[in-house]
Parts: sequence; structure tokens; C-alpha cells
Amino acid sequence: MTQQANNRLAGQTCIVTGGSSGIGKEIALSMGRDGANVVVNYYSSEETAQEVVKEIEANNTVAKAFAYKADVSKEDEVEAMFTKAVDTFGTVDILVANAGIQKDAKLHEMSMEQWQRVLDVNLTGQFLCARAAVREFLRRGMRPDISRALGKIIHISSVHEIIPWAGHANYAATKGAVRMLMESIAQGYGRQKIRCNSIAPGAIRTPINKSAWETPEALEKLKELIPYDRIGETEDIGAAAVWLATDESDYVSGTTLFVDGGMTCYPGFATNG
Repeated sequence: MTQQANNRLAGQTCIVTGGSSGIGKEIALSMGRDGANVVVNYYSSEETAQEVVKEIEANNTVAKAFAYKADVSKEDEVEAMFTKAVDTFGTVDILVANAGIQKDAKLHEMSMEQWQRVLDVNLTGQFLCARAAVREFLRRGMRPDISRALGKIIHISSVHEIIPWAGHANYAATKGAVRMLMESIAQGYGRQKIRCNSIAPGAIRTPINKSAWETPEALEKLKELIPYDRIGETEDIGAAAVWLATDESDYVSGTTLFVDGGMTCYPGFATNG
């Protein structure tokens, strides 16, 4: 299912937050496969981030990459990451704000630490990265030979921006807020030719949700929520992210692209509820 390289993003630079594993890793690989230079942001595992860098450069000789450690909830660390990207590659053209965490608990048992840390990473982190990206786009100006847009921001949200999720109120709240953040950016900066969109994955096969798919029984149970009758793969998200970063989607802004096999179509009502 691996996408073929065609260099649609050659000459552009992309920052992928949380790019060392799961969905973020595949997005970073996909951007590099299409010729973009990639900053692979990570929080804890330098080794895995460096492996992603090596794979990007092995997949496409046009693309260059480096790993950068930063906590996206910290303003100074985000600013330093963007400075390093600009110093290395000249500018930033694409931001994929992917970094996110879960700290799950029933609402009446949820601690302030669980609530606040998820908001800090999943929402404040997206704001800080988007703000830094917009500032860089405006500083640099248009490059019509590279892209029709001044810059592209892609937020990684979740189907839980519209599907409630008991026991995960902090996570779902951040994803609903990310939608409003994305739409406000698209509305506010469209005339400056900045495009901003979100991708809302459904059930994707990653280590974070391994218990939901690692056994045949668990997978069958999961597929009851998915009309298309298969679990998503990280490549599904990578392909969508690249498309949103290319000029092929130049008229797409302010929207959430649900990549979920129909999970948001209320499958429980398929037989009249």
C-alpha cells in the first residue's frame, strides 16, 4: 500500500510534530516520499526519530530530513524548532500538527494533571505550532514557483471531534476545539493564501490502540463500528496529508477530512437502529 514517489512537494519543507511513531511517522515518510524536506519532531525517543530520518532520505534522494526534540506545549521549544527548520532549509511551507496524547479516566475520577496535560499537548501545542507556521509564511512571502499557497497547515484531529467518547472527555474536548482552531485560521488567513485543514482519523492500526485490533476477536468487534469493514492503516492518513499539502487540493481550506471508513456515519443505524 506504500505510495510511489512523484516529487509533488519537491523544494518544500514540512514539520511533522509527533513524527517518530504511528500516524506521525507515516506522514513524515509520505511527505519525504513526495520530495519534501522533513523535520521529524519527537518528544522522547531520539532513536526512533533518527530511524525515520534515515528512511526518508533512503526513499527519495531529493528529500532531506532531521530529527528535533521539542515539547510542543512549550512556547520556547516550538519557536526554537521553527528557527532550526528555517536555518537549515530556508523556510517552512507545510506544518502537520500531529502530536497528541491520551490520559484516560472517567470524568469523576480524572485528575487535574490528566485534564491539563492533554489540553497542553493536544490543543495548546497545535496553537503554538500553527502560530509559528503562520508567522513564518507571512515573513517569507509567496513562492509561486513552489506552491500556489503561501503555506499549508494540517491539523491531525480525530473522529472524536464530533463523536462523544465517555471516559476520554479531555481528549474529545481537545479534538472538538482543534476543529474550531482550524476553521478560525482558515477564515482569518485565507486572503493571505494560507490554507488550513484537519484530518480526522478513525480507527487506525497503531501501537497506541493495539488492544483494539491485535486479536481476531477484538478486530471483529472493532469493525462493527466501521461500515467499510476494515481497520485503517497509517498509509491512509499519510496519503491524505500529502494530498492536502499539494496544489491538487488548492481550493480546499477550512474543512475536516474524515478518514474513517465511514465511522462517522452512525453504523448502529444501518439496520434501522
